[in-house]
Amino acid sequence: MVEETRSGSRKSRVVSETEPPERLGEVDGSHHRVLTTGVGEFDRVLGGGLVAGAATLVGGPPGIGKSTLLLQAAAGLARRHGPVLYVSAEESLAQVRQRADRLRAVHEHLWVTAASDLDQIAQQLDQVQPVACIVDSVQTVSDPSIPAAPGSLAQVRDSAQWLVHQARARSAAMVLVGHVTKEGTLAGPRVLEHVVDTVVSFDGDGHHALRMLRVAKHRHGPTGELGVLEMTGRGLIDVADASALFLADRCVEVPGSAVVATIDGDRPLLVELQALVVPSSLPAPRRSAQGVDSSRLSVLLAVLQQRAAVSCGSRDVYVSAAGGARVVEPGADLGLCLAIASSMAGITLPSELVACGEVGLAGELRRPVGIEQRLAEAERVGYRTALVPATVEPGRSSLRLLRAASVTEALDQVLGSSGRRGPVDLVRGSSA
Repeated sequence: MVEETRSGSRKSRVVSETEPPERLGEVDGSHHRVLTTGVGEFDRVLGGGLVAGAATLVGGPPGIGKSTLLLQAAAGLARRHGPVLYVSAEESLAQVRQRADRLRAVHEHLWVTAASDLDQIAQQLDQVQPVACIVDSVQTVSDPSIPAAPGSLAQVRDSAQWLVHQARARSAAMVLVGHVTKEGTLAGPRVLEHVVDTVVSFDGDGHHALRMLRVAKHRHGPTGELGVLEMTGRGLIDVADASALFLADRCVEVPGSAVVATIDGDRPLLVELQALVVPSSLPAPRRSAQGVDSSRLSVLLAVLQQRAAVSCGSRDVYVSAAGGARVVEPGADLGLCLAIASSMAGITLPSELVACGEVGLAGELRRPVGIEQRLAEAERVGYRTALVPATVEPGRSSLRLLRAASVTEALDQVLGSSGRRGPVDLVRGSSA
């Protein structure tokens, strides 16, 4: 139960004059002004940049680099378009200046304030008249007319609505930083996501330098875009060729390593999946998955046991997406099965092979979405052979396609090409 007390002071401020209705055919449908930030991947996932008069919500776990990203974006906006107001409600101005010096983000048109009161922010907006305002974070600003602590449901909801209204009334781009919960969802009421025009998630593995930008909602452009950045000592830099970065440290002479062609949003990527299958001394063998859906791993292990006679029942299975990548789409099923079988049989997969296909419960291989994009990315990186479902047509790709109708047939084609016993027999012998 949450007690809320309403007052009318804020209402009089945010309610504007009533505008008469217009005929839809007479409404100006021209595109809004787009403000480029200079952070290439950030601009790309937003369809060119921030939109003047629109509100963008950026969420991510603590310490992932949200403040770094937005301070770089603020400096880029100031250089290109004019005054920018950066509201640092969590850090002191000295801390912001130290970060700006490290990022080389100091500019005469970049204004910064540590205000967390909406009345003070309103005065700063009137004084600076910025083309963009960044609030870090929306959970720490508060409305003095509401008798509730900052971060409460009432404060977050009303503060976000007021800030969005300011963006539209002033034709300025408004960026709100949002905290996330332990489950990875944005903290606060759901209205926080509904009231803004764009929702961007910024995440990554804290033990790796790669950071991922994903757009979950965008009223002024497409959704599903993926941006890849790398955290360095001087801030975030764009990663133009993410596939090459994911595969840079791959060891090709070790069993259990498979390269899969996956799609994250609308962006094709090549990712290395690694598997390690070892005898277990526990009554319930371990199943460990990093960067891979653990429930999907359990399903694939069951399919391998029932349909391909590849049993891991008495073995510990460890799988990982190398380089800090996260692979959750079904098009990587075939590559994961190959990595597991390769580790069990002790046979190295061909170094020039890339796999792509969804595995059904009957052991059949299904054509994944965007197969042409996946194969084009594999060809661009330099791979020469692709293992795909039997329904995939050659198309315009110059790759040599190995087609298989089932996971058993795929294992025989790749691991049984040396003329020795087939991989299923090898795995049976090792598991026995």
